[in-house]
Amino acid sequence: MNIKELLETMAKALVDKPDSVEVNVIEGNSSIVLELKVAAEDVGKVIGREGKTAKAMRTILSGAASKVNKRAILEILE
Repeated sequence: MNIKELLETMAKALVDKPDSVEVNVIEGNSSIVLELKVAAEDVGKVIGREGKTAKAMRTILSGAASKVNKRAILEILE
């Protein structure tokens, strides 16, 4: 499973409209930027209370990216 599939799987498990989940990956030399787009009513579910869900997702993605010596950056788009 690559990092894009990992993010898609996590996001689809959290939202009410899994078909609207889109992940765009921008890969640089030392970092991977992951842009996550979900339905407008699902943005709160992905971010979580006080950003705890988003922080947990960032932690998991950072661990996965460290296997390839890169830094993961998660951007949640509205």
